Amino acid sequence: MALTAGIVGLPNVGKSTLFNAITKAGALAANYPFATIEPNVGVVLVPDERLNKLTDLVKPKRTVPTTFEFTDIAGLVKGASKGEGLGNQFLSHIREVDAIIHVVRCFEDENVTHVDGTIDPIRDIETIDLELIFADLDIVEKRLPKIEKKAQLKVDPDAVEEFNILKKIHETLMDNVPIRKLDFNENEQKLIKSYGFLTQKPMLYVCNISEEDLLDNVVNEHVQKVLDRAQEESSVAMTISAKIEAELSDLEDEDKAMYLEELGLEESGLDKLIRDSYDLLGLKTFFTAGEKEVRAWTFKKGMKAPECAGVIHTDFQKGFIRAETVAFDDLMEAGGMAQAKELGKVRSEGKEYIVKDGDVLLFRFNV
Repeated sequence: MALTAGIVGLPNVGKSTLFNAITKAGALAANYPFATIEPNVGVVLVPDERLNKLTDLVKPKRTVPTTFEFTDIAGLVKGASKGEGLGNQFLSHIREVDAIIHVVRCFEDENVTHVDGTIDPIRDIETIDLELIFADLDIVEKRLPKIEKKAQLKVDPDAVEEFNILKKIHETLMDNVPIRKLDFNENEQKLIKSYGFLTQKPMLYVCNISEEDLLDNVVNEHVQKVLDRAQEESSVAMTISAKIEAELSDLEDEDKAMYLEELGLEESGLDKLIRDSYDLLGLKTFFTAGEKEVRAWTFKKGMKAPECAGVIHTDFQKGFIRAETVAFDDLMEAGGMAQAKELGKVRSEGKEYIVKDGDVLLFRFNV
């Protein structure tokens, strides 16, 4: 599933340094605004120890992890929604992503300039939020007069509902509240999906902290403010040291593991970022396992077996018959597929089966 998270933030908060570490793509990281003009896109592997264990068990010819896409979007500034600092171009890039990762500077360093002169993460968050709100307001205010005429005729029920939703959204945005704080039913979601509202996208705040704070496990006052803000608006927040991640990204896997051990860290911040971004979008993983290939596949939580079959190939979904299913833990405990079948752990599931995270599946189909 081609889902992507966009990395945003004010200039010089560590966005591009973080993106470089994620993808080793070498996006220009410089100590001045607009070092990144075009959005850089990078695909990363989703870390999953279960895939390694499946590989050890099945011993396939190849192993294929699932992936996740990150887009590095140039630094926004105050007035972006009005075109300041190439703002409209940057906002259009955000519109294309499924979730927003907002990198917030939570470290002090006189050698790295801040666009507003001082370190204040809440001010930075509100600056970005306000630009996203203004951009959404612009869309709503252009659409409302057009849909109002159709709604007044009451010929099209969808037009009436859409008008009412947009009025509610307009009131919310005028209160400087992001759309993601509103609840929509399935039909309402469908009616507004095409708008691509920026403030409706799920948000993950990444607090970029100093190497010292990370290693000392210090929650500084800047970080605490962001954590409190995230809790208030039901968003997610995490800490990371872009500097450490940049150093780790230059190492081979073995050296990376040794360096993490020396630092006293169980995992890299990037692995946690990838996993948190994955979870933010409600993404889960199922596996296929055979002699030729062991592979991880991304699916959306709540998807049924035929839809997951379609993730592999549309023909699998069209001709779906059943899915032979075993839970990852049951398969590992049994010691193999044959043993799992003998123990009655392998089930035959039909079209209504809701796939679970970690399911190992074999799809039966006919086209």
